[in-house]
Amino acid sequence: MNAEELRFLQAPVKERYRQQPETALVTLRAEGRLGEGVTCKIETGKAPVEAGLHPATGGDGRSACSGDMLLEALVGCAGVTLNAVATALGIRLRDATVRAEGDLDFRGTLGVSREVPVGFQQIRLQFDLDSDASEEQLATLLRLTERYCVVYQTLSRPAKIDVEYRLRSG
Repeated sequence: MNAEELRFLQAPVKERYRQQPETALVTLRAEGRLGEGVTCKIETGKAPVEAGLHPATGGDGRSACSGDMLLEALVGCAGVTLNAVATALGIRLRDATVRAEGDLDFRGTLGVSREVPVGFQQIRLQFDLDSDASEEQLATLLRLTERYCVVYQTLSRPAKIDVEYRLRSG
């Protein structure tokens, strides 16, 4: 896909959002159901994923780790955004690899230490790019990728999360 094809594809969507801003608000959903052992089966819309305990918390390594899935979501979103921005700017990427790694102290999530926070303490996102673009073009590419990557922005400026429960009587 080139910049013109991308603009052609997105132009009617952008125009609709300008004319009817309320149509731009879309609610994405995810659902899971408890599985065997300590797992949760997540319906992804493509293929179900079974999330389970990371081996550092007693898991056997056969199920997906939610922390890994968070990093994978960041890589996927950043990669798609990078590709779209490069296309829109006319920057040719011969190849690109996106990596994310995060540091997690499992003492927090296992309740071993109240002083250790639960969750990632630091996440690093790295782009390895093969391109003839100038340093200025690459700086713009990365700045816009950060700006428009939904997962990156959500992690950088966390959304408000409302938690509730409903009790079903059996």
